[in-house]
Amino acid sequence: MYKPGDLVLGAVFDIHLSSVFPDLSFTAEQQDPVCYRQAQTLAFAIAEINGNPRLLPNVTLGYIVYDTCYTLAVAFRAALSLVSGREERFPLAESCAGAPPVLGIGGGGTSAQSIAISSVLGLYRVPMVQAMLQIMRRFEWSWAGLLFTDDSYGRDAAHICQSELARSGLGCLAYAVALPWDNDPAQTQRIVSVMKTSTARVVVVIAYGIHMVVKQKVTGLQWIVDTSFIEHPELQTPRYMPYLRGTLEWVDVGGRLCTGQEDLGTAETTLLDVSNLRPEYNVYKGVYAVAHALHDMLQCVPGRGPFIGDSCASLQSIQPWQLVYYLEKVNFTTSYGDQPPRSVCSESCSPGTRLARRKGQPVCCFDCIACSEGEISNETDSTECTSCPEDFWSSPQRDNCVPKSIEFLSYHEPLGISLTTISLLGTLICAIVLGIFANHRDTPMVRANNSELSFQLLLSLKLCFLCTLLFIGRPRLWTCQLRHAVFGISFVLCVSCILVKTMVVLAVFKASKPGGADIMRFFGAMQQRGTVMTLTSIQAIICIAWLVSASPTPRKNKQYHSDKIVYECDVGSTVGFAVLLGYIGLLALLSFVLAFMARNLPDNFNEAKLITFSMLIFCAVWIAFIPAYISSPGKYADVVEVFAILASSFGLLVVLFGPKCYIIILKPERNTKKSIMGRGATKM
Repeated sequence: MYKPGDLVLGAVFDIHLSSVFPDLSFTAEQQDPVCYRQAQTLAFAIAEINGNPRLLPNVTLGYIVYDTCYTLAVAFRAALSLVSGREERFPLAESCAGAPPVLGIGGGGTSAQSIAISSVLGLYRVPMVQAMLQIMRRFEWSWAGLLFTDDSYGRDAAHICQSELARSGLGCLAYAVALPWDNDPAQTQRIVSVMKTSTARVVVVIAYGIHMVVKQKVTGLQWIVDTSFIEHPELQTPRYMPYLRGTLEWVDVGGRLCTGQEDLGTAETTLLDVSNLRPEYNVYKGVYAVAHALHDMLQCVPGRGPFIGDSCASLQSIQPWQLVYYLEKVNFTTSYGDQPPRSVCSESCSPGTRLARRKGQPVCCFDCIACSEGEISNETDSTECTSCPEDFWSSPQRDNCVPKSIEFLSYHEPLGISLTTISLLGTLICAIVLGIFANHRDTPMVRANNSELSFQLLLSLKLCFLCTLLFIGRPRLWTCQLRHAVFGISFVLCVSCILVKTMVVLAVFKASKPGGADIMRFFGAMQQRGTVMTLTSIQAIICIAWLVSASPTPRKNKQYHSDKIVYECDVGSTVGFAVLLGYIGLLALLSFVLAFMARNLPDNFNEAKLITFSMLIFCAVWIAFIPAYISSPGKYADVVEVFAILASSFGLLVVLFGPKCYIIILKPERNTKKSIMGRGATKM
């Protein structure tokens, strides 16, 4: 039988029962009506596909069917002829043409023929649709049980099956059990128990005839058997058919010729018997499987194909092995609602996981372990996870690497916005206080508290508030170099002013006593300015030495968080930073001691009490800063330092200038020389 087409499928069936001198042209009239019916089914399926506009549009399928005569040698010759396309032409119609090579071969009248032909055609990479292992491959059944007769035929076939599964990697056997000949009930129950407890949903049976195991009505299984097994008369009954529904088999049948004179309405022949169309339906499904695979193949987009160089198969140069690739993935439902089940020991491991073999179990049984943080797998059934590059991290699904998030104290986050707002608020308050003092510079309150040092102190406090802005934002070289230098110089200027004010208070008190008039010549305006400049210059020298020897630089810190990159300023020299802070602490401590000594002076000199309290707050803040700074990672170290700067600056501003502004604005009646000098006061 031959029908031309754009693509041609081949088949081999046992049409003749026997022949002493077989006609090797494969064109003699048929003798086996059952296999002839299968050939007609193939022709019907192809005609149906050609008439379906949704399946293989603009492509015509053809077919060529050869007879095997129930002879393995003839079956070999037929199969090889189909593959090579070298068989002589034979006339079926006036328009017949030579047989081209075929893409797939279906048939194989017996399991012996199917297995033998499949082993030879495997060299050509041509799919044998109904061979047992190919069936498992087509439906992606990687987990099956095997039952075989305890004889040379069964053992050899089982050995070949196991060897082929191991070699090809198609799957694993959940169990392989020999069927005893004596049908011992205990043995039967043991085998049934194995089948029921196994997770394999597919059972391959290699046996002649039937066995008691099949009669145990085990449900939920997909059987793959030889036709001589499943078509045994005892199984073709309502009692067993519900349990064997959907069974797949490779064909091995016999029959006789029709004379052409029968009454088709009353004839009871094998050809017209439609009570069991299982073999024909398998031929029908096989043809449709090839058609769907071809349809999927022709949908391939060039540049995205599955073959070398992302190429696709073309209709003009299609190869059988390319069809095999798509047959392995085909999944369809026929018009009769038949869909293959799934039978796997373990589902495939999706990207983001790795495959871990189960100890003591077949290779098809494994667990899917999620990749660890920082590792990914972007392939199905990956055996290991790959670490991401240094600046990348795994996505939540662990299937690709994404750039690590960047962390620093930003102007756009709530914490950065809050600190910036507080810094600017402190600067504004300093400006307001400075304006108040400038506007009331001739009043006794301002003049009595050394107006020049007060103005210098307010300016230095403004610098202290503003220097915190250098700690916010992405660290850069110039911000890293300036932040601590500006901070250190601003605070030394501030504390130097407080220290000189304290010293002046003590000097004025000493000068008020007999014999102390000469002491004030050491604390005139020039001396006060010089002292402040000298003390501040020392801090400036420390900062310059620090920047020259080991300048702070920005760096990416990857140690704090595995999934983040923290941008921070490396201080460069810990010694330089310690000396800077130590010098500020030394001046603050000296100011605190002197102010504490002057705390009990007469009321007109009570600013010493305010200085004492302000220095107490200042020292407490910076003592607490040291452990908090050391233990704070990343941007939070900057937050701690900014908080310490703001807290100590507000402490000095509020304690030193709050009471004075209160009197100047709200109690102007107390802003008089008499009120400030008090009883027993001595004029400054």
